[in-house]
Amino acid sequence: MVSIFKRSTSRSERGFAYRLGWWIGRAIVWFLAISVGLTIVYRFVPPPVTLTMLLDPNGFEKDWEPLSRIDRDMVAAVIAGEDGKFCTHNGFDRAAIEQAMERNAKGGRIRGGSTISQQTAKNVFLWQGTGWTRYLRKGFETWFTFLIETIWGKRRIMEVYLNVAETGIGTYGVEAGAQRYYRHSAAKLSPVEAARIAAALPSPKRRAVTNATGFTRRHGNTIARRSGVVRNSAFDSCVYD
Repeated sequence: MVSIFKRSTSRSERGFAYRLGWWIGRAIVWFLAISVGLTIVYRFVPPPVTLTMLLDPNGFEKDWEPLSRIDRDMVAAVIAGEDGKFCTHNGFDRAAIEQAMERNAKGGRIRGGSTISQQTAKNVFLWQGTGWTRYLRKGFETWFTFLIETIWGKRRIMEVYLNVAETGIGTYGVEAGAQRYYRHSAAKLSPVEAARIAAALPSPKRRAVTNATGFTRRHGNTIARRSGVVRNSAFDSCVYD
């Protein structure tokens, strides 16, 4: 009697494990199919909205512009300010990640080592997240970064990034930012204007773009100087070649 009960329990456990594995496998297949499918679609179609926009308590204002109608100084500014190795890495800057980990190990405010590719993957497909949800997001972020680097290429990544990045309170994309701060299109940004927008990108809700003072002003001036190096040294060549 005992042996029959044990065999019955063992079969039940195996049946549960099989069903659980089947559902997990199916979920993985669906996730892969949907993520790859969306990435292919967004290679050609502008992402209509992002989760960050939908969850913004201030609402959101955006205005998509193709890269051909965004001043080249804006591209140089974000490379200078956010990701100097954009054209040479495969989506991940290992040196920057290691430096960020060393800084974070010393305590204080947590800083990331995210590339423009990683930020784009997060902004388009995922959520911002804090605490444990941030670490969960990082896993998915790695996958989507690999996808966009493989399927989109650098030019498209830059184009999408400049259209979905938060540039102010309830403001997304550099066109909406340029209109808000300078009352003209992103096609007419000066090097200093582009640098000020880039300087605010890491913390757009707290850093003023116009009438900037303190760190934001100094950082913007540094980015403006570095932008010249980016263009003169062709560090933006992957976007325009």
